[in-house]
Amino acid sequence: MSFDQKEIFSLMYKLARLIVPDTRLEHDSMGSMHVPLDRLYGPQTMRSLLKFPIGGVAERVPRALIIALAIVKKAVAETNKMFGLEERLSVAISQACDDIISGKLYDEEHFPLVIWQSGSGSHTIMNVNEVICNRAIGILGGQLGTRNPVDPDEHVNRSQSSNDGFSTAINIAVAMQLRDKLYPALMLMIELLDKKSSQFKDIIKIGRTHLMDAVPLTLGQEFSGYRQQLVNCRKRLDTGLSRLYQLPLGGTTVGSGLNTKKGFADECLKGVAKITNLPFVNAPNMFESISACDAIVEVHGELNSLAASTMKIANDIRFLGSGPRCGFSELKLPENEPGSSIMPGKINPTQCEALTMICAQVMGNQVAVTIGGCNGNFQLNAYMPMIASNVLRSITLLGDGIKSFSNNCLSSIEPNLVRINTIMSESLMLVTALSPHVGYERSAAIAKAAHKNGTTIREEALKAGISTDDFDKWVRPEKMLGPN
Repeated sequence: MSFDQKEIFSLMYKLARLIVPDTRLEHDSMGSMHVPLDRLYGPQTMRSLLKFPIGGVAERVPRALIIALAIVKKAVAETNKMFGLEERLSVAISQACDDIISGKLYDEEHFPLVIWQSGSGSHTIMNVNEVICNRAIGILGGQLGTRNPVDPDEHVNRSQSSNDGFSTAINIAVAMQLRDKLYPALMLMIELLDKKSSQFKDIIKIGRTHLMDAVPLTLGQEFSGYRQQLVNCRKRLDTGLSRLYQLPLGGTTVGSGLNTKKGFADECLKGVAKITNLPFVNAPNMFESISACDAIVEVHGELNSLAASTMKIANDIRFLGSGPRCGFSELKLPENEPGSSIMPGKINPTQCEALTMICAQVMGNQVAVTIGGCNGNFQLNAYMPMIASNVLRSITLLGDGIKSFSNNCLSSIEPNLVRINTIMSESLMLVTALSPHVGYERSAAIAKAAHKNGTTIREEALKAGISTDDFDKWVRPEKMLGPN
């Protein structure tokens, strides 16, 4: 019997697969699946990969959530040791969790699932269970994929449900990201605004309401308003965060705690609090905490509020820096990069633009989080992966965006004193200082005449019979910055 070259290569490939296979066969309650040999996940993860090919790498479950799930699994493994789990298994599971938490083991190829999956996040729970299981088997010297001596369901998932585990992990991930990502950036911006408020405290400029000229204020007062906006946002976030510290871990499937022992939930929460160094406690009502996502919706509402405040600030700074010849041009923004491929020398407020685009995205995320939050049914919300992904994305975008804006724009802003003083001297609303002395109607006539004639308030006031001494005594911008 003879073979052509193509058939020979085909036979050689099949023989190579038999000698050094690139997959292993794993079994579970649903049957058998071939799993890539160099992956630590198992058949349940593989099924999700095959059945939910949605969006690709960009739509994968956020790393912060995987780490939070590893924290949950570690705390539970150490608690299970107190309630009968063999010590060597508990230690191996805990060590495998440490490898994920520290980043030593974290590899997106081991955690490949997308957020578009089971609405309870159970596919990702199973993915984490399988990775921890196989890593623990390796630590104990067993054979990968055998479920011996560690089983992902019997040991890694002992005394848990995906329902309480995933709900808990969302809160942990969001709380940690607020602390580590958003709060430092927010405090940086608040501190810079405070510094600018002090630096600009004696620079008097014209105010604007309805986009029209108004009475004077200092540039420092204007920036103090921006600072207070962000301080208020931080306070509201703190209030929302206090609810995130209430975890349903130990509530298992519906909140009843079925298949756990008395005291289990308390010990788990002590472990989570110790690992994260955050004040996590038991939820006052686990049925509510598992069935509803109100706390996380509230937190994203505050992120949405922060986006609204930040967009206002960035837009104000963008407009105050507009010009350099034909705009407001009261602020000099840093010249970071060329602004046009056709107009030489043009500079654009790109940091403002990036931040306002981020704010628009966060506002869009708010819609998705709200819809997800209100669509839970009975004892479980089945929109949790989407909710978690949007909240974590908003935190990341705001944290990175605010930090970039602060370092690359806000820190280097300078006032354009010549332009500020020119606009100030030409303002018609300085006439407001005349009103208590000559009356509203007469003051209005002076302002209208100045506008019509293209003159100053001073010129028209003198024409109207007000003495130079009186005008100079009454119309003093530095005396118009607060109560008389």
